[in-house]
Amino acid sequence: MTPPVLAGLVLAAGRASRMGRDKRLLRVEGRSMLERAVAAALEGGLSPVLVVTGPEPQPDLPEGVIRVVNADPSRGMASSLAEGVAALPGNVAGVMVLLADMPRVTGAHVRALAAAFRPEGICVPVFAGQRGNPVLLARRFFAAMGELTGDKGARGLIAQHAQAVAEIAMEDDGILIDVDTPESLRALGGEE
Repeated sequence: MTPPVLAGLVLAAGRASRMGRDKRLLRVEGRSMLERAVAAALEGGLSPVLVVTGPEPQPDLPEGVIRVVNADPSRGMASSLAEGVAALPGNVAGVMVLLADMPRVTGAHVRALAAAFRPEGICVPVFAGQRGNPVLLARRFFAAMGELTGDKGARGLIAQHAQAVAEIAMEDDGILIDVDTPESLRALGGEE
């Protein structure tokens, strides 16, 4: 039996207003946060990997990674989700949504979620009873993802389909750590 095609969708179009500058390019342990998110998707075996950015000039992406442009990211995270889902190939059974400001998410987290994939479900990582990111959603949710609005991402969609959610236990808190402020970057030993 052929394994399901699981895509990676890295959301990287945010304005980073609390950081005061483009946080995707800030470095943690020698790599930009965007590089770390893309690496987690690739190391986790996701293919294809798409990165949703804003319309401004962007750094180069690894070969094979597809850039999707959100012409107006001020519409919120949901607009980036919609753009990314619309660009997915027809053979994709599920999509894992990764956030470019979570530099502690690794290929191991991605592999654990992918291993738990169910064709009708949603996989959410959990550490110490707290849900985090990335999340993996089956194709049956793609249309609803394309209709989301605002800056909440898929959180409301996941809440509406609680019966479809499988919580996947993780061994560390990397799924909970995001970087929104200079202080949170410094706490990770990041470079300003």
